[in-house]
Amino acid sequence: MTDKRYYAPSELILNSDGTVFHLHLSPAQISDKVILVGDPDRVTMIARHFQSIECEVSNREFHTITGLCNGKRITALSTGIGCGNIDIVLNELDALANIDFSTREDRDAHTTLSLVRIGTCGGLQMETGLGSYVCSRRSIGLDGLLNFYAGRDAVCDTPLQEAFIRHMGWENLNCGLPYAAVEDEELTARIAGSDMLQGITVSAGGFFGPQGRFLRAQPMDLRQNEKIESFEWKGMRINNYEMESSALAGLAAILGHKAACVCMVVAGRRTKEAFTDYHEAMDRLISTVLERI
Repeated sequence: MTDKRYYAPSELILNSDGTVFHLHLSPAQISDKVILVGDPDRVTMIARHFQSIECEVSNREFHTITGLCNGKRITALSTGIGCGNIDIVLNELDALANIDFSTREDRDAHTTLSLVRIGTCGGLQMETGLGSYVCSRRSIGLDGLLNFYAGRDAVCDTPLQEAFIRHMGWENLNCGLPYAAVEDEELTARIAGSDMLQGITVSAGGFFGPQGRFLRAQPMDLRQNEKIESFEWKGMRINNYEMESSALAGLAAILGHKAACVCMVVAGRRTKEAFTDYHEAMDRLISTVLERI
């Protein structure tokens, strides 16, 4: 029997009330079914579907509500924007599920979380029109976050990564090495059903230049979006841009959890259109995920 690892106070930071540092949650306050959203207000939207609320906690951009919905105990949690915040949320959720805070050692049995991100995105194909729902099977991370973790290659589609780099002409990068994280197959199929478009997502490290947006600061590669739109891999195309799914899928797999990502298109990057009054369509997506999680 191997010795359990001890997690020092500088590594697993706990607040004076025993909650984990950023999320301000205790282990009893989370479910093994977690819906992740970027916007703290979207947590409230999700909770309106709950028949009862068990707890509500807010700290910084992290807003959490756990309750019952259709007989299922579900946690809705906002992550804020970007893969850096996903790094915080995933590690702290895993700690809540799998570390005994009283001993600072691993629990005897591993708990697997089912994590579903509901987000917004930019559509990159003509069929990803405004208001459409896109479920990721692979997420290409341009942020570089997963490159800091051991086991990165084991949870990634490295042939896809290499083909993408060649297609983009990014062999000599000045930015982080892209990685192609793989979403959980069973959970993704269940969430996507037969009515959502599936394929590849690109997770960017920012909203403007990293997504090929050109305001006053010019992107490094002016043909970036054109090349991304034309990429194909084993019958899949890149459907959308967003900013979190690669870190979610990759870290979840490394930590032994299941992850899926579904986004609603609010910007048509090819048609140059935007959809800002999307709350009704988002509420329908929330209802669908709550049924299928």
